[in-house]
Amino acid sequence: MYKSEIEIKSRFGVTTLCLQNSFITSEKIHHLKNKNTFFFFLSIDPIEIHKRKLLLWFSHLPQEEKQFGGFFSPETMHVDPLILETDAEERAGLLGSPFQTQTHCNRSVTVEQLFQHTDTWSDGRGLNVLIYGAVGTGKSTVVRKLVLDWCAGTTLSHFQLLIPFSCEDLSQLSKVTSLRDLVSRKYLHLKKHPLLSGEGKQAKDVLFLFNGMEKMQLDFRIGASELCSDPNEGLPPSVVVVNLLRKYLLPEASILITTRLSALNCIPQKYVTRYAQIRGFNDPSRQRAYFTSRLLKQSDTAHNQEAQDLVELLYLNLQRESQLAAACFLPSYCWLTCATLHFLRFTNTKAPIRTLTGIYTSFLRLNFGGEVLGTGAGTDMPIQEHQSSLMLYVVRTVGKLAFEGVTYKRTSFSEAELEQWIGGKTKTDEELHQLAMFRTDVLDFFLAPSIESGKSISQDLRENNEKQYVFAVPAMQEYLAALYVVLGENKSALEKLTKKVSVAIGQASEDVNALVNIFSKLIPLRIFAVFNLLKLFPKLYEKISSLNKGSIARTMAAELFHTEDSYNEDVLDQVEQNLVGVHGPQQQQYSERQPFELYPIFMGGLLHYGNRVLLQQLGCSIQSTTVAQITHAIRKYLVRELNKPQPPEELMDLLVLLYEFQNPRLTAEVVTSIRAIRLTNIRMTSLKCFILSSVLSCTPASYYLEELDLSSCLLNNDTLQMLCPAFRHTYNLNLQFNTLGPEFCSLLRDLLLDPRSVIRSLKLCDNPLMESGVQILVEALPENQSLTNLSLMHTGLGDEGVLDLAKRLQQHRRLQELNVAYNNIGDDAALLLVDACREHPSIQTVHLYLNPLSKVAKQSLYARGVPRSHSGQRVKVLASVTEGTDLSENWRPILNVIRENSSSWDQQHVIQQLKVFLEDLEWGRQQQQSLWKRLHFRRVEKGVRKILKMYRNNLPPSKK
Repeated sequence: MYKSEIEIKSRFGVTTLCLQNSFITSEKIHHLKNKNTFFFFLSIDPIEIHKRKLLLWFSHLPQEEKQFGGFFSPETMHVDPLILETDAEERAGLLGSPFQTQTHCNRSVTVEQLFQHTDTWSDGRGLNVLIYGAVGTGKSTVVRKLVLDWCAGTTLSHFQLLIPFSCEDLSQLSKVTSLRDLVSRKYLHLKKHPLLSGEGKQAKDVLFLFNGMEKMQLDFRIGASELCSDPNEGLPPSVVVVNLLRKYLLPEASILITTRLSALNCIPQKYVTRYAQIRGFNDPSRQRAYFTSRLLKQSDTAHNQEAQDLVELLYLNLQRESQLAAACFLPSYCWLTCATLHFLRFTNTKAPIRTLTGIYTSFLRLNFGGEVLGTGAGTDMPIQEHQSSLMLYVVRTVGKLAFEGVTYKRTSFSEAELEQWIGGKTKTDEELHQLAMFRTDVLDFFLAPSIESGKSISQDLRENNEKQYVFAVPAMQEYLAALYVVLGENKSALEKLTKKVSVAIGQASEDVNALVNIFSKLIPLRIFAVFNLLKLFPKLYEKISSLNKGSIARTMAAELFHTEDSYNEDVLDQVEQNLVGVHGPQQQQYSERQPFELYPIFMGGLLHYGNRVLLQQLGCSIQSTTVAQITHAIRKYLVRELNKPQPPEELMDLLVLLYEFQNPRLTAEVVTSIRAIRLTNIRMTSLKCFILSSVLSCTPASYYLEELDLSSCLLNNDTLQMLCPAFRHTYNLNLQFNTLGPEFCSLLRDLLLDPRSVIRSLKLCDNPLMESGVQILVEALPENQSLTNLSLMHTGLGDEGVLDLAKRLQQHRRLQELNVAYNNIGDDAALLLVDACREHPSIQTVHLYLNPLSKVAKQSLYARGVPRSHSGQRVKVLASVTEGTDLSENWRPILNVIRENSSSWDQQHVIQQLKVFLEDLEWGRQQQQSLWKRLHFRRVEKGVRKILKMYRNNLPPSKK
């Protein structure tokens, strides 16, 4: 019961006053009789308070989980990893090569089963259980789920009290403290709890949990850690923990420890009852359960079917024993996969702003936040003084390997190459110790044995039969390479030397100035000049450094606009294909060179302030001056590249780069140099639409695109809603071939009615708008003041839709061209439409070809196009490749349109219309007296017959 108010009840003439507070399960009631009133003071059980607080703390999700839109909770998203109990023989082989495949025949166990008493442990003493695993296998997740389940009473219920500690927190404590003070320091409600008094055997109901034992320096030598059995005696925290493990302090209490592989030997084997290793998700069924809990169960109803299809595609890719299946052996990579797919597929305007770089940075923070790498120094030193950032070590080793791979277009590496790049230059004992820990705990988190695919391994390596290793996720190689460059780890020898000298001189600059001021009158002029030269040295370093930042900017632009990558899928589609695989016919390899188009995008994303803050927490600092120099240099390179024609895929990659930057000023400066954005045939997902809209929203209100081409982009009503802000920045909008239905017309009508809209040309060809949709669309004509060109070719208008359009035309005074070709329009409707256009003050051209019009109607249409008075305007009617007895001036555009749409139009209908064209041409040719005109007719007939043959043979359109 959760109450804090006072309830007053009357029952049988007796007033009862209940004072209730907090969570109450057990009650100690003291009766104080005062007339007819009984006072019930309900005391609070400290253990229940403890459970409530633990439930609150451990239910809190990290910031990285909130990017999923708040759908998740620890209970619904947890999938148990495989836990195996191990023996001494198996543990002895752990510190060998991290790449060796280990096979275990042990049965899997649960944490609760590990605390079942065995015959090998003395009766009356608590169990010490050590759970170990590599980075990313799920140790912290298992601990969190264990605590939550204990609070709910579903596991380890025979322990009355569970006390979790973070060894990272304990390692920061420098003052001596007793066990009871250590507990009450974090859990004040447990102060002086009888279970921790050490009296009797009450401690048998207590379970201590120490998470991350590798972060503490434990010394079990008697001379270094004195024996203690009093929970009230003050000792250093590490000595308290040692005595708990020795069973001198609260011997009846049980202890659960989690640690990394390299720290197994830190606790002598005689003090550990049982060992268990967390092995992650060892089979596709566990991986599928995780993906289902993340993507399917927690998705909203609108995207449920899409999420279900996505899970099926993932499962198919896992079953094929792909590289993804090897990566998802680690639950952390399952999280990264789900986070990336959620970003790619389910981005919407209501969700917080996310970037791909931010997801990868968050992923590393989740796994390496607070992680350090010890140097093996003695325990007499403070722990902070002999530990360094593990993430920074990753960048300098694995990041260097990734950078070399990107530089030379390689994704696989031999074991000899790993030795060369990761541990080849170690010299001191401290460095060797760091390397050993790193190889044991971390290396196989990033690198995994390559699954033979036959496309990325060179012929020499195949002949030598040498085992190859790849990055667990391809994008991780590009991210680490980008981080290696942005952190400045790829400095030249000259730059490294000038930096060291510059720092030394800079630190002594004040002393130098003081000395110069004192001895300036005594020092000869030549020696005095040397001091001035030294003072200028830091400026020389700044110059060299700025040149380096310029080279980074050049690299970003060059990698983004590689000529050989022009025909790739856009970078976001490549990321998705790497995760869900390619299903169906696969394109042939265009080049043996591996594209690395995410590499420059990650470099841009790492400059964003939010990512720099996260990296700072990981011990990787990117200076603001570096960001400013790179940003200043990249602008001119991007603008220069954009002056060249770019394929749609490369242009989409540029938009992604600008979005990852999250720098509105830079984005505005680059985008304002673009006059047209043509994204034809790009699969515009919700994310890509959001990116396009976000990038254009950074531009000033006075900026407008000449053309925004989104034809054949698989748009739908939801994505169009996202794009509405972008549509307001364009004069010519092309939405052809998107299968947009009548429901879309309401959105487009509102766009045309928007006073901020400046759309002049609107192309809606090959969208099934139908009559109902056009009726909604034309409602915007009376109030719209910008539209001059409206194309409704092949939209299913029919006669009714055309008649409604004809009635509305007079209410819009600026329209100049109207295209209603291929709409099954009959003679009467066509004649009425042309009459309406002839009365219109500005319409000059009407397209009516590919409609079932009779010859008589066509002749009448050409005649009606002539104005009734000399002051009137002639309306050009395009109903065929001929105009009466003459060739139409627009016969080429008509045939080009038919040729380009051969794959999407009804072939029988087009073939029939082409035959009508041939009849019109033959009749017109017969009417000509001039041999030159007859030859011209023959030429056009030849073009029509060629297209007719192409349709009959179902061939792809020929290029002209």
